[in-house]
Amino acid sequence: MKLLITGGAGFLGARLARTLLARGSLAGQPISALVLADLFPPPADLLADARVQARTGALLDQCAALGAEGFDGVFHLASAVSAECEADFELGLRSNLDTTRALLDALRAAQKPARLVFASSVAVFGSDPALPLPAVVRDDTLPTPQSSYGIHKFICEQLVADYSRKGFIDGRTARLMTVSVRPGRPNGAASGFLSAIIREPLAGLDAVCPVAPDTAIALASPATTIDGLIKVYEASREDFGGRTALNLPALTVTVQQMLDALATVAGPEAVARVSFRPDAGVARMVGGWPARFESPRQARLGLAPDSDFLSIVRQYLQDNPAAVSVPLRL
Repeated sequence: MKLLITGGAGFLGARLARTLLARGSLAGQPISALVLADLFPPPADLLADARVQARTGALLDQCAALGAEGFDGVFHLASAVSAECEADFELGLRSNLDTTRALLDALRAAQKPARLVFASSVAVFGSDPALPLPAVVRDDTLPTPQSSYGIHKFICEQLVADYSRKGFIDGRTARLMTVSVRPGRPNGAASGFLSAIIREPLAGLDAVCPVAPDTAIALASPATTIDGLIKVYEASREDFGGRTALNLPALTVTVQQMLDALATVAGPEAVARVSFRPDAGVARMVGGWPARFESPRQARLGLAPDSDFLSIVRQYLQDNPAAVSVPLRL
């Protein structure tokens, strides 16, 4: 089995790659080659694996050549993120819409239809004056995106569905929740502070929160997110349930509850490093995303949300011990 991960050098792409390599197989087939396509080379530990190959450069420029390679499966994670798309309209169109269509057309030209998992986002939901967002988003809730990023993702969902309907690919879309806690440097996502307010204090650094403490967010840990992507790939067409995008599991938590978990593991001194500085633009975007989900489809695939945010923080501590420089109360 030959697999492709776009965005394979990023945090989620690299974690997915490590998980797949450790498993050694996907959907009952051994993984013989794993191609990681990104603007930058993947981490050294991945390149050290003989099964891994890197394709470096703008994905839009690589799509035709990638399609000619012939892949059994594809995880399409590469994307310009929310705040980037708001700041640079052309960048968002090029990185999200143009690149996704080029990749789909390249896969369409291949002799064998590949199975593709497209990583969409909870940002496809929003509150429209004609269709207010319900208190709980369910499997049949209509997406009404209120940002360029959300609109791009929703359009791409429909492209994946149509290319699948035509038999060009076997496509499945998974809508990712905000992933927290992300290690490393901040990215351009509007939701980036939801990792920073935990990650930076644990490293002895200050962090800024642009929304109110009672803001409710739908979150998922890195491990739960990767598990969801893999289960969506391995699901039968019948179990996945049609071509409509699937909302991955979400833990509903407030910013204050996140800080309470931080206090549990690192004390009030860590929480004191977080300052609240309202940002109306970020608050409007993040506040427009749904915070509560219900999905019978998730249960059919064996998917479940994280139990609580404290367990997510402990997952971060276990996975990134070198990034923690403050005394812990474990």
